[in-house]
Amino acid sequence: MSYAYLFKYIIIGDTGVGKSCLLLQFTDKRFQPVHDLTIGVEFGARMVTIENKPIKLQIWDTAGQESFRSITRSYYRGAAGALLVYDITRRETFNHLASWLEDARQHANSNMTIMLIGNKCDLAHRRAVSTEEGEQFAKENGLVFMETSAKTAHNVEDAFINTAAKIYQKIEEGIFDVSNETYGIKVGYGGTAGAGTGAAGGGTAVQRSACCG
Repeated sequence: MSYAYLFKYIIIGDTGVGKSCLLLQFTDKRFQPVHDLTIGVEFGARMVTIENKPIKLQIWDTAGQESFRSITRSYYRGAAGALLVYDITRRETFNHLASWLEDARQHANSNMTIMLIGNKCDLAHRRAVSTEEGEQFAKENGLVFMETSAKTAHNVEDAFINTAAKIYQKIEEGIFDVSNETYGIKVGYGGTAGAGTGAAGGGTAVQRSACCG
């Protein structure tokens, strides 16, 4: 399927915050309550439409465990967008955001768009981090913020698509040199508005990389 641009994303955050579930909900529109821990990196892709242009999102879902941090770091290079995820019911996942952000700032290009995600908002009765705290952290660090539920799909679509819209806006403003693929953006072939992808997106694919069980 033709696309105007391909954007590379990376999903980061502590283990167990729902990164793989967010990816699965976005690409497959399903929720898997029991998910094996991600070993290394998993990959998914989906077409979306931004400003009447078909955009392919190539999404790398990384392992949250400390032992895989070096693998995760190698994926920051060449990422146009990142979803930084914490679990609203586990304060320690929120407390670790600064460390993840430091990693991202250090290893990614300075223009990478970062969306802060407070996941599992369907478990509001077990909330340990307030929405205001999430908003404040995002504001202080220049991030976009949203609370999601991979289980109910609340805001999942918006999280990925809004990030793509921000990246597209940076292309329009000339912030990204699209001929330089280290920015995580690839120019497609003849992608037009008539490529058959609605706002909700067209073709989807999820596959595990070879290192995953």
